[in-house]
Amino acid sequence: MRDTHHRAIAAVFAVHGAVGGSLATRMPWVQDHLGLDPRVLGLALLCPSAGAFAGILVSGRLAHRYGGRAVTRLLLASWCAALALPALAPGLPWLCVALLLFGAAAGATDIVMNAQGVVVERRLGRSIMSSLHGMWSVGNLAGAGIGALAAQVELDARVHLAGMAVVLLVAGGLLSRGLPESRSEPGSAKPRRFAVPSRAILAIGLVGLCATFSELSGAQWAAVYTVRVTGASEGVGAATYAIFAAFMVVTRLSGDLIVRRLGPVATVRAGSALATLGGVVLVAGRTPGLSIAGFALLGVGVAVIVPLVFAAAGHAGRTPGEGVAGVATITYLAGLVAPAVTGWVAGVTSFPTAFGLITCATLAMGCIAGVLRPRPTPSQNREYEVVA
Repeated sequence: MRDTHHRAIAAVFAVHGAVGGSLATRMPWVQDHLGLDPRVLGLALLCPSAGAFAGILVSGRLAHRYGGRAVTRLLLASWCAALALPALAPGLPWLCVALLLFGAAAGATDIVMNAQGVVVERRLGRSIMSSLHGMWSVGNLAGAGIGALAAQVELDARVHLAGMAVVLLVAGGLLSRGLPESRSEPGSAKPRRFAVPSRAILAIGLVGLCATFSELSGAQWAAVYTVRVTGASEGVGAATYAIFAAFMVVTRLSGDLIVRRLGPVATVRAGSALATLGGVVLVAGRTPGLSIAGFALLGVGVAVIVPLVFAAAGHAGRTPGEGVAGVATITYLAGLVAPAVTGWVAGVTSFPTAFGLITCATLAMGCIAGVLRPRPTPSQNREYEVVA
């Protein structure tokens, strides 16, 4: 039964990633179809993040009322269905509405599926969060690969995304049937719509903020950095991003073995050291080879930290959902501003200076890694019951 739970939640993460990867590859089609200026499209792309914050606020209460299993399956279905909306938008206002709904479904699903991951991890008695996030990355790459192929053959994005929505909706519904039922005990307090995170959650969230900022800055700027700083071709720049992403996927899929051997604190410190070394190589090196090596080390170093942050928050909160939501708010904020802040600093100073600041963030992760040390939370266990 526990293996069934594990397979089901891994499938949920993979389907969630495939939805995001599918849309990302077709946004150029949406831009051309609606005739949007890049600056206008950039503003429209703030809508998913705004929607995600709204989704975070309602997901905990839904799970409390209807149970984690049912709500995870329902929200995953809504996330898959929302995939078809942006390509169907007839104009900018409707695109913004579609992206708001898309983001709300994404954020709400993200919270409940990570909370379910914590529930399964507790039942198994071993770390699984890194591999779950690795499955998300696998799904994301698969969705992006199919999307790239559809774009290459010039398939209308409305047809492509609607078809993917149906396929992923069916796949998610079938593969998520094995999720464990998880309900709050009768009489337990409802999750708060919004609450200032506790000091423990804030400390854990700070580690997540540094990791998310470093990860997304690396993903967004790897290709540009390699081209602008080292004078490499655009092909080498694209390969740099691909290597960065591939090293992250492989590390996440194998990360649970490392966590079981070293524990979360030592794993974060080791990751911090590798990511910081990668940052030093990037800042000091000025050749394509060193740039590729630096981003590879950065990817390996930060890969398992965000999954560990979600796991630690799920154990530290009153309920898994509330703990995950508190940290997700912080990491979503970091994800929203990271690419823009990195680009602004690079524009005012230089790319090496910008990545020097990122290197400081990766170093900080290791310095405060102790906040991820597991602590017993008996009150939490009384409020959240897992039913096989």
